Amino acid sequence: MSAAHDVYVPEGTFGVLDAGEISVQTVDWSNGFAVPMSHGALIVTGIHTGEIRATATPVTGPPPGPADALWEEIVEVSVHAPTGSLWVESLEQGPVDGLALLSTVGPGCYRLRVHARGRGTLPDKTSPEPVEDYLVMAWPAPWADADILRTSDRLEHDLAHAAGAPQPQPPAPARSKEQEKLRRRLLRG
Repeated sequence: MSAAHDVYVPEGTFGVLDAGEISVQTVDWSNGFAVPMSHGALIVTGIHTGEIRATATPVTGPPPGPADALWEEIVEVSVHAPTGSLWVESLEQGPVDGLALLSTVGPGCYRLRVHARGRGTLPDKTSPEPVEDYLVMAWPAPWADADILRTSDRLEHDLAHAAGAPQPQPPAPARSKEQEKLRRRLLRG
């Protein structure tokens, strides 16, 4: 596992982004914590602005055994990485130096397991020193619905307010060059 690094958080979120893509219009807020988009995901923090500590760990498959008791919240979501460049990023400062690339097999679908502790310490406040810790694990996997592995009062509140929100759909299969040429020709008439 790699070492934790500080990540600057503006507006209560940081990202697990593919090539820096932030497709906000596609965010699925249904679990209020690890929220997938058409490319990557946003992670909702407790603090509004400041520093958190994050660790990024690529793995070859789902971690074995029960969820680690050191974490207050654990959520799994599927994400799409069309360029295969999935990194933990500050939404203002970009990829965090020293954290591992999470899309180790290149472009495709990945499963993220996001662990957190401390999200309830300073809710919606500013914190120049980290009071929250995150572990983001990723492995190649087919698209699947979100899975809540450990919850807290804060996450229960977020879930209650997001009930009925639509789940993201798996990305459409990539078209071959020939299929794309045919599609363009048909669109032109």
